[in-house]
Amino acid sequence: MPLTRRSFLTGLVTTTAVRFTAQQSGSASRDLRSQPREKLSGKPFSRFVDVAHASGLTQIVPYGGVDKKQYILEANGCGCAFIDYDNDGWMDVFLLSGTKIEGAPPGATNRLYHNNRDGTFTDITVKANLTSVGWASGVCVGDYNNDGFDDLFCTAYGRNYLFRNNGNGTFTDVTKEAALLSAAVRWGTGCSFLDYNRDGHLDLFVANYVQFDIKTVPLPAQNPSCNFKGNPVYCGPRGLQPGHHSLYRNNGDGTFTDVSAESGISKSTKSYGLTVVTSDVDQDGWPDIFVACDSTPSLLFMNNRDGTFREEGTMRGVALSGDGYEQAGMGVGVGDINLDGHTDILKTHFSGDASGLFHNDGKGYFDDVTYPSHLAVETRYVSWGAGIVDLDNDGWPDLFVVTGSVYPEMEARIPEYANKGPRIIFRNLGNGIFEELTGAAYPVSGQLHSSRGCAFGDFDNDGDLDVLVMNMNEPPSLLRNDVPSGSHWLKIKLLGTKSNRSAIGSRVLVRFGRKLQCQELLSQSSYLSCNDPRLHFGLGPERIADVDIHWPAGGHDKFSAIKADQLITIQEGAGIVPNHGWANAHAK
Repeated sequence: MPLTRRSFLTGLVTTTAVRFTAQQSGSASRDLRSQPREKLSGKPFSRFVDVAHASGLTQIVPYGGVDKKQYILEANGCGCAFIDYDNDGWMDVFLLSGTKIEGAPPGATNRLYHNNRDGTFTDITVKANLTSVGWASGVCVGDYNNDGFDDLFCTAYGRNYLFRNNGNGTFTDVTKEAALLSAAVRWGTGCSFLDYNRDGHLDLFVANYVQFDIKTVPLPAQNPSCNFKGNPVYCGPRGLQPGHHSLYRNNGDGTFTDVSAESGISKSTKSYGLTVVTSDVDQDGWPDIFVACDSTPSLLFMNNRDGTFREEGTMRGVALSGDGYEQAGMGVGVGDINLDGHTDILKTHFSGDASGLFHNDGKGYFDDVTYPSHLAVETRYVSWGAGIVDLDNDGWPDLFVVTGSVYPEMEARIPEYANKGPRIIFRNLGNGIFEELTGAAYPVSGQLHSSRGCAFGDFDNDGDLDVLVMNMNEPPSLLRNDVPSGSHWLKIKLLGTKSNRSAIGSRVLVRFGRKLQCQELLSQSSYLSCNDPRLHFGLGPERIADVDIHWPAGGHDKFSAIKADQLITIQEGAGIVPNHGWANAHAK
């Protein structure tokens, strides 16, 4: 029989299954030798200052043990989100939280912070009725009932939560009323709102990690197979049964129906699912679903446009590394790395592996370009939240990654395996190569952290992308971006009418000078987190841009000669409409 791409990759999956059953514990680590580093270009870049304390984001985010983790439940951490919950034009902050095995410490809760529009935030969690204590995992944002106010869906170990935004500064837990409350204990992780059947109502995809019971999972040293480099550690994910993933159809009346079986989602190979991103990878106008999976092949569900999906991650090149190995998929960034009008994928991994960069050919087939892009110069850290985002407004999307160990006790035994790590930034050189900014060129001030989720957004409305970071057992970080002068930008806020009100799933093309960049409006990315929904395009020296919008319901709008350095709000079918509450320091 001739060796085809499909049969070759199917064989790799079989090989992967053998490796999976042979190892009982731990995340996939390839122990790659890092690439040699080239001399840095020396070009100017943004500088980042952590202003979390000054801005009022001072509460510690508890998550399991500080110096040692007894269970995998303590290790994975959680995400965070930028959300404009009150539609005042300023990004507010939503931070998930964990707890402790011995019980919740004082102040443990998810938190909502209101943006005071002066660089500071006020904790309004109690007033907003969002107090929630437990092992939170992920968050996705979307207006599921099309009332004009974004709602929150939060995953956790035990149960998930749908918080309806009441439009008056408060939220209501409507999980049960919406038929999203599961009777079984599940470990929800990634989640995304999407309109998979294009009926104008946001549906919901939820990933689940492992089947976990603290009463039956052995402690470190109780199972010799649960070890890291010969040292006893908590058990999992390998050796634990994977969770199963769910798709819920929005009925348009405030309720959802579980369509996991009839849609084909439940037929997929079992996997340790983490971050969920919905993106139209083959550009057929229908959203597809990508699930980054820990230590098992990642999943790519292709939309059949009839209410069903087919899983083709291996065949399309994003399930495994380019050389056919399973990886510990954690976080996902989506963006157009080479300005060809197609959205590519960045996936973060365990230490001993590089973050993977996968180039999309526009038809939904991917090539692993990690090595040609020089990302393999960095393999030291467990990497989590990530983004393909233009940090210096030069028109070329850069890469941002946060890091942190899952075994804090290993630092004393293996010094090179530090508990806390840096934020990693790869500058896009515009020629297919990225350079990691290190040494004197390192643009992030502040100490090292063990971080998990991160979200990208312009919290101070000054025309650049800032970064919110969840730090384990510490307050969060809020990295204010100070961009170099000389580059321009454009922000686009979308309002759906025929499409879902949040316009999630919109595909936007911006042409500036001789460049073209594509972005999609996502409900979740990074690591279990949600970004500012206002799409941000760096324009470099260009002062005008043309904008094409492909709406989720199938419509298409075009706008020419849009001036730079502003936010524009575009309503489906109505064109450019007045901004609500927007103000910025650099408007011209």
